[in-house]
Amino acid sequence: MPEYTPLPLVLAAEQFARLPGIGMKTAQRLAYHILTIPDEDVEEFANTLVAARRAVRCCAVCQNFTEKETCAVCSDNRRDGTVICVVEAPRDVSAIERAGGFEGAYHVLHGLLSPMDGTGPEHIRIKELMTRLSGEVGEVIMATNPTVEGEATASYISRLIKPMGVKVTRLAYGLPVGASLEFADDVTLVRALENRNVI
Repeated sequence: MPEYTPLPLVLAAEQFARLPGIGMKTAQRLAYHILTIPDEDVEEFANTLVAARRAVRCCAVCQNFTEKETCAVCSDNRRDGTVICVVEAPRDVSAIERAGGFEGAYHVLHGLLSPMDGTGPEHIRIKELMTRLSGEVGEVIMATNPTVEGEATASYISRLIKPMGVKVTRLAYGLPVGASLEFADDVTLVRALENRNVI
């Protein structure tokens, strides 16, 4: 920001820029906006953030975000607890629930294995997942993103689970609905061919 910008405005912009997906220009716009709204709206905004941070915790079972001891999915006895879908973050649970069609349980890792970033198995919720598998779980679906870290995490967890006699599956990846073959990248085409279905 220019030198004539007041320091509190610069500091506010820097805080917004710490959020994922927010660049410095967007952070500056947000900081300027905060200064244009009434004090009570700013206080309500800040208080809501603080209250959310204090009230939300991890579910004792699946590690998803919740206000209670166990989340709504784990508390729902209509869900199939024999199938666990493993995801990287709580936002992934929201995405799958929004899509509909999955009636099983979840497990949130809160990260992925990444030796380059110093993230090992002890830094994510693998131990909590393993303790859940001693019961009646018959299938674990690895639904981590198809990145290097996501694939490495899925592979690592799969090697831990298979000796327990639990089936481990991976989400199928391929061409999105409505896509054109000529614009698909090589990896997507290879995955689409590998994951083809009988019609």
